[in-house]
Amino acid sequence: MSTIRIATSFNIDVEFPSAPFHRRLFAWALDILVVFFYALIMLRVFSSLGGSGGETTETANALCILFIYIPIVLYHLLCEVVFKGQSIGKRILQLKVINEYGGRPSVSQATIRWIIRTSDLMVLAIVLNLMVPSAQTVQYMWSLGITFSLFITDIILVSVTPRQQRLGDILAHTMMIRTSQKAGIHDTIFQAVQEAYKPTFPQVMQLSDRDINALKSILDTAVKKRDHYLAERAAVKIKAHLHLETPMDAYEFLETLLKDYNYLSAH
Repeated sequence: MSTIRIATSFNIDVEFPSAPFHRRLFAWALDILVVFFYALIMLRVFSSLGGSGGETTETANALCILFIYIPIVLYHLLCEVVFKGQSIGKRILQLKVINEYGGRPSVSQATIRWIIRTSDLMVLAIVLNLMVPSAQTVQYMWSLGITFSLFITDIILVSVTPRQQRLGDILAHTMMIRTSQKAGIHDTIFQAVQEAYKPTFPQVMQLSDRDINALKSILDTAVKKRDHYLAERAAVKIKAHLHLETPMDAYEFLETLLKDYNYLSAH
């Protein structure tokens, strides 16, 4: 399995398994099915409401826009924000979107990926062509050609770029990786800390959000691969940066830093 190497702010590279093309394709197809069945169910619900005469045409149209069209259009954006880089299809196929530092993508990054979803534009263009054959004007055919070209460009980019990024990923500075539910890759840097917890290293607050995300990625990778050398290198660099001395071993030290950060950032 190919991997994606990400340079952290501690000048330590961490590796993530890349997302195979066939898994990305199946995840995309599952998301299409989810959207299709959601629309089908909601249309039947609104049809039954319309048949009972309980809603005016204006109200029914407004409700359709609110509960059908908007959720369908915003599906990927909402999923990747709420599910921390995953849609339903990605979750089932064990795929995840991360930022260039190995952390959770921001809302702005998810928005850029959502705007530049050429695969969905391609499906929409085909559906419009099937539903409205008369729409095959010169302008429409040009739009279809441009959309198809962008779609092919995405396929080529995923195949040839080092991090297997499509156009939306390149512009958003994100990438898609394969995760494993058994490996326990955590979604966020946050950990449950008891109220009576006493921080050991308050100097951890000198680290930036990028540093903390990098620390979390390094720790996850070291634990999963049982790479004590990786954890030790990170611990040495952080100790030197924060001017710390401690007899803790590397794993305990890094875990303590994360707990301290969680406690101090919440108080």
